[in-house]
Amino acid sequence: MKLLDLLHRWTGGLIGLLLALMGLSGAILVHRNAWIMLPHVGDAQIQSTATIAAVTERLMTDPAARPQSLTFASTNFGLDRLATPGGGGAYTDQAGNILLRWSSQWERPELWLFDFHHHLFAGDTGETVIGVAALIGLFFVISGAILWWRTRKTFAFRLWPARMTRPAIVRQHRDLGIVMAPLLALSLLTGAMLVFRPLTAVVFGPSAPATIDKAMKAPKAPPAKLADRLDWSAMIVTARTLYPDAEIRSLALPRGASGTITLRMRKPEEWLPNGRTTLWFAADTGTLIAHRDDSKLPQVVKAYNTLYPLHAAKVGGLGYRLVMTLSGLGLAMLGSFAVWSFWFRRPKPARRRVAPAIAPIS
Repeated sequence: MKLLDLLHRWTGGLIGLLLALMGLSGAILVHRNAWIMLPHVGDAQIQSTATIAAVTERLMTDPAARPQSLTFASTNFGLDRLATPGGGGAYTDQAGNILLRWSSQWERPELWLFDFHHHLFAGDTGETVIGVAALIGLFFVISGAILWWRTRKTFAFRLWPARMTRPAIVRQHRDLGIVMAPLLALSLLTGAMLVFRPLTAVVFGPSAPATIDKAMKAPKAPPAKLADRLDWSAMIVTARTLYPDAEIRSLALPRGASGTITLRMRKPEEWLPNGRTTLWFAADTGTLIAHRDDSKLPQVVKAYNTLYPLHAAKVGGLGYRLVMTLSGLGLAMLGSFAVWSFWFRRPKPARRRVAPAIAPIS
């Protein structure tokens, strides 16, 4: 038990600040749509096939001004968003009129904060670091619950330490941690599984990673250069014909060596904001290459697709967003106080008292 306590304290002192920043940024990102104060942000979602086809044609026709991707308005956010290479982009109304442009993600707080929370501004390397931090956070939840059990009879719930002394901070950390443990476990486990797909074997069974990889793989297509002129509206019509009950959510140009344009749709039963019902079109001709129906995916893949909505509070409405906000703020408080108490409120080593010398009796 002493070793577990030592590991818990030292690891918390070393990585607590990173977990605190992840929790705070996550709590803020849950409400990211509420920050954007632009005209039409509260407009009702338009899913008319003719309207979306016309807007897509308008925004994608000019090769010089064509965005890398186009995300359509949702039920709780009334603007379309364009993304351009280099972190630039724009918000438009649902008729395709530009409302705001930016040339770098640093001009939009919702974008750079998202990049920080998911990648630490360091791409795949930063994502791996965050995944490792989430696993360590799970260790904190488990070890903290074990260590709390010894002192359960002194439990007293406090949002803030009674005093800013090390014993008071440790007690508040211990008792708040056990209250927040279920929410923290949910946030940290879903986050770690999204980064490290092999972890799905622990929750969904040994065959889960391979099944998910196979089901999520894009179809093979020969490399093709993106044509200057394509019938973009025909792609929208094709998608709606195949899946008449699904929302049209996003359109993305080919990346890397891919020769396909990707269109994503969201069926009513899907939790993912942009869905996993996907169509692929040839970049040079615009003809349909393949399509994937989310409802026909294996159950383990459907379960995997619930991880992001659960982690980012993209399901459950305002009530669940508030729950995940508490989880993020709780992690921020626990992590920051762990660092504070470890580095700045550590008990000073007791001084050794030297007994006075006794003069010999002559």
